[in-house]
Amino acid sequence: MNQLNIKAFTGMLQLAIVLGLTIFLPAWTLDYWQAWVLVAIFFACTLAVTLYLMKNDPKLLERRVHAGVGAEQERSQNIIQAFAAIVFISIFVVSVLDHRFGWSTVPAYLTALGDVLIALGFYLVFLVFKENTFASGTIEVGAEQKVIMTGPYALVRHPMYVGALVMLMGVPLALGSLWGLLTIIPMLLVLVARLLDEEKFLAKNLAGYSEYQSKVRHKLVPLIW
Repeated sequence: MNQLNIKAFTGMLQLAIVLGLTIFLPAWTLDYWQAWVLVAIFFACTLAVTLYLMKNDPKLLERRVHAGVGAEQERSQNIIQAFAAIVFISIFVVSVLDHRFGWSTVPAYLTALGDVLIALGFYLVFLVFKENTFASGTIEVGAEQKVIMTGPYALVRHPMYVGALVMLMGVPLALGSLWGLLTIIPMLLVLVARLLDEEKFLAKNLAGYSEYQSKVRHKLVPLIW
């Protein structure tokens, strides 16, 4: 196994540990079947995408494993990423506390819907990865990068963020929480700030991106915005 694959699997293990601590410490119990199902779906989807990239696009995998807070070239994006990390954790913590203290009641069918949304979100992100080998976790322009206008990019300019939002909207429901849905609002604001800053960077540094903006008018939601 090469170093890249080792680093990818190490990152998955770290994600599983952080996810487990973020959920089960606030819950203060392991008797939480909704959480176990969510963790299983997260791990299975992450593993499936990682294995696909290992086999079919190791260059994209390398770009993804070097992402995270502090990896951005622009200071503004490092700040945005830091806020995104805080809000991401808050989605889980608020949802878990809601379930623990019974602030809201979520029937099993809504929990199942949340799990479906999580899997669907991962699938949308996977479609982006299949279409765009330059879908880095940081905002940058590669040496041979070109504008992608096919697949999900023909509908909106930032389909990966669409997948992320769908996935995150499923998290509170999957954890048995309604109040947790409110945390999606600050995450949406963070993603909008990131994509607007990203568009300025790409229009300036990626040949053909301004023309792409003229062709595909909607940033995040088809026919709306």
